[in-house]
Amino acid sequence: MSLLESVDDFRGLYGLSEAELKKLCAELRKNIIDVTLENGGHLSSSLGTVELTVALLRVFNPDVDKIIFDVGHQSYAYKLLTKRRSRFETLRRKGGIAGFPRMDESPYDFFTTGHSSTSISAAMGYAKARDLRREEHEVVAVIGDGALLNGVSFEALNCLASLKSKVIIILNDNKMSINPRVGGMASHLAKLAVNPTYKKLKDYIKSQCTNMKNGENINSSLSRIKMKLKSLLLPTNVFEELNISYWGPFNGHNLTEMEEVFRLARHYDESLLIHVMTEKGKGCPQTEAYPSFFHGIGPKTKIDAASHASSGCGESWSGVMAEVLCELAHEDPRVTVCTAAMKDGTKLENFAKAYPQRFCDTGIAEEHMLIYAAGLAAAGMRPVVCIYSTFLQRAADQVMHDICLPKLPVLLGIDRAGLVGEDGETHHGILDVAWLRAIPEMTVAAPRDAVDLEFFVREWKKRSLPMAVRYPRGKAVKAIAAPGRERRPAPWGRLEVISGGEEICLIGIGSTVELMLKSADEIEKISGRRPTVADLRFIKPLDYEGLDALLTTHKVIVTAEENTLTGGAGEAVASYINAKGYAVRAAAAGVPDHFISHATRAQQWEECGLTVENIARLCLTK
Repeated sequence: MSLLESVDDFRGLYGLSEAELKKLCAELRKNIIDVTLENGGHLSSSLGTVELTVALLRVFNPDVDKIIFDVGHQSYAYKLLTKRRSRFETLRRKGGIAGFPRMDESPYDFFTTGHSSTSISAAMGYAKARDLRREEHEVVAVIGDGALLNGVSFEALNCLASLKSKVIIILNDNKMSINPRVGGMASHLAKLAVNPTYKKLKDYIKSQCTNMKNGENINSSLSRIKMKLKSLLLPTNVFEELNISYWGPFNGHNLTEMEEVFRLARHYDESLLIHVMTEKGKGCPQTEAYPSFFHGIGPKTKIDAASHASSGCGESWSGVMAEVLCELAHEDPRVTVCTAAMKDGTKLENFAKAYPQRFCDTGIAEEHMLIYAAGLAAAGMRPVVCIYSTFLQRAADQVMHDICLPKLPVLLGIDRAGLVGEDGETHHGILDVAWLRAIPEMTVAAPRDAVDLEFFVREWKKRSLPMAVRYPRGKAVKAIAAPGRERRPAPWGRLEVISGGEEICLIGIGSTVELMLKSADEIEKISGRRPTVADLRFIKPLDYEGLDALLTTHKVIVTAEENTLTGGAGEAVASYINAKGYAVRAAAAGVPDHFISHATRAQQWEECGLTVENIARLCLTK
């Protein structure tokens, strides 16, 4: 039996020796590596917080205390030590445990997360509720340095002192979010981490903790520290300026040091921030060498995969978009590109190298990024924002207020538009169509192949309007041509009939066009009649002239889309059919009105009825 098996959960941590704790951390890392390489997931973040998690659970009792992880990338060791070890092999599999904290998965997950920068605000809510209910327990927020840079975190920090309810914030500083962090706050944290004065302060805190007499009030001890600060001439510290006590930095891989500080923090009466330095990917040579690569990996990844990874863009939708933008930037000095801590995910490494002055990585700051892009556009530039659909949700107001209202020519390259697989509910890109359709002046298009993606981007630059081009996760199709015809883009604003037929018309949108072509083959086999297959191309505005031609010549219209049915393109088509009084039966396949859990993308498509069998059923069932 391994030590991890004998420990089983956090209660088994208390009696372990220093040598046993070191062995346990090694076993936790091996378990995390084995399962994550097999199932996919966030590897390097969780490897970096093993000792931090063990120290937390030796000092804070999650049966009573509340521990909230920001985002949740780093929570795998916590899952293993909070009664989920026996199910850990199901990580990110359909019906298994999630890759992020989920309140409906475990009573030890105190907040459902997946997006960044929510932990401090949530912890403040827990702390105020504790005080109002006259309860006694600690509330701990564990947040990474990348998430701390987001405005939501700063809004929470700004309110913390006035809340007058104690929160312990543990800043896990690994100098990265997904890619190396950027910005002034990142520089500030780096200065705090290496400043010799703070090293003196850390040593002084430890000595005071060690020498504190039995029964001595912690505030009395810390008052001596405050006096000592005057002699140390501390540099400016943004947390202290916000009236939040700052302790650190501390070694996040030194269990003894962290336990000492955490126990001291338990007895402190006010909110404080504990700055902990960790190494992303700690404990495995490959993940230490390539922390960004192993931040998020797919199933069946080999441990040496990073050293063999291609540096080129091609193949993926993100790569095709990046190549088009490189070409456009070469042709037009007005073209600029922005992303929010997702340079690698959106395949913009080559653009950043080729055009460093026209590339901006804002860090995890989506709202700022959209307004910054709007400012560029207002000043005569042609900014493109490459952003995952799920993260664009954080900047919905900026799209409406700062881009569409003044009609500024900003292009939103909406990556991961659709179902994303094992990351699950928090990361699907299935809501953007519904809310973007509601914004005046916005044009929304979805390419079925690389040909249309390039066409949409180039035409946007010519037309200078607010536009969103949405494309899915995975490999891009180079070209889907109509039978017997050379692949050339249809005119701007128009749908395209790919293959003619009778009675039944199948309308695909972006990623579902291939599904409709396969469904047409199946329907022809079953019924002997070949359906028409059309590519909608433009979700907003709709090509009403093209729809009229289809609606006057067909009896059944079926749409399929990789986004929510509520507010989707199928709903828009059905509404038009009803408004014009066409005698046509309309049906739609897409994401139903419930959250789609983590699974493979193929399993999620099946759950949503995005299958040949379901399309045939919708067409042939009267």
